[in-house]
Amino acid sequence: MHSFAKTYVLMPALLAAALALGACSTNPGSGPLTDDVNNKIQTENAPAYELVPLNPATVNILHTHEPKGLAGVFTDRRPPASIVFGIGDVVSVTIFEAAAGGLFIPAEAGVRPGNYVTIPDQSVDNDGFITVPYAGQIKAAGRTAVEIQRSIIEKIGNRAIEPQAVVAMSSQRTQLISVLGEVNSPARYPASAAGAKDRVLDAITRAGGIKGQGFETWVMLERGGKRATVPFENLVMAPENNVYVRPDDSIYVYREQQKFMAFGGSGQSGEFNFDAWRINLAEAVGKAGGLLDGQADPSAVYLYRREPRQVAAQLGIDVSKYTSETIPVIFNVNLRDPGGFFLTTKVMMKNGDIIYVSNSRNVEVAKFLNYLRVIMATGGDAVNLSNDALIFRNNIKLAP
Repeated sequence: MHSFAKTYVLMPALLAAALALGACSTNPGSGPLTDDVNNKIQTENAPAYELVPLNPATVNILHTHEPKGLAGVFTDRRPPASIVFGIGDVVSVTIFEAAAGGLFIPAEAGVRPGNYVTIPDQSVDNDGFITVPYAGQIKAAGRTAVEIQRSIIEKIGNRAIEPQAVVAMSSQRTQLISVLGEVNSPARYPASAAGAKDRVLDAITRAGGIKGQGFETWVMLERGGKRATVPFENLVMAPENNVYVRPDDSIYVYREQQKFMAFGGSGQSGEFNFDAWRINLAEAVGKAGGLLDGQADPSAVYLYRREPRQVAAQLGIDVSKYTSETIPVIFNVNLRDPGGFFLTTKVMMKNGDIIYVSNSRNVEVAKFLNYLRVIMATGGDAVNLSNDALIFRNNIKLAP
């Protein structure tokens, strides 16, 4: 039998093979097909996931649960209280009298500019006291300068001539703020005196500013056992997160470029930097080269991420079958619908997100026809299968 005849004898078998291969989705590809994702077709031992359509209600839920930053954790909006003295702080005390001949200024001192005496600087002792002549021990720890001044005057008021006292912090060793990490002058800085009302950006400025770019820099604030982190540029763009700093705060500045990955029918596949403190899904798809014309299925754009249990529950997911604190979720957006593009501008990307764009059915058919030509060529290459493309396209089922 001639090779041409042999080819036509083989054609029914090849058609059957094509249908079988199409039904099993065995063609090589860059990822799962649209129906594989939508019907939750999973290989053995693969982790479960939840498929959620991206619609206005979904977007609203995601927006409501966006990280609240520093303002969401440190909810006290009041300015810090006045600085109080602590154990180890060095205190300066000066006492004035209205005239010579009193308790501190001898009569023979005569007239001089200001009748006062300065007591040598002293540290607040381990019991929290300082010592003032003729007044004895004065409680200093946990008190403001004004409160200490009043105590001194009360103790010497009946012996000195109209006394007045001035108490100042000579060397501040408590009530410090630590600024560490990727700043130009990391150190522990004294908390500003009452009225200064320094905020997080002020503290970072005192430390010489950040070393890196704003969009790749993160700021962590730790206070009283609580901790929160925000991108540096968030402190500028969302002023409510630029909270007041308080004594004993720790501010840690570090660099971490946010990234996402894209695969499938996007213009480029791989890992991409945000290069901004935040980007939305539409911008991320654009960074990855958009959708390949003639290859991508616009109705099958997927966003893979893990969502907290609370968010997943509000999305309508049965979280009882998961034990972890985060639930694997795949969001599906249909970009054949013009409204889908508006939705993608409202979904903010998270560090580590994955975008997958499924190939269209026509691409999978074309792939199989190409493989079939190779098989036929090995049998004599007597038939040009290009004329059969329409028949295959109409009959091969790619989805299970």
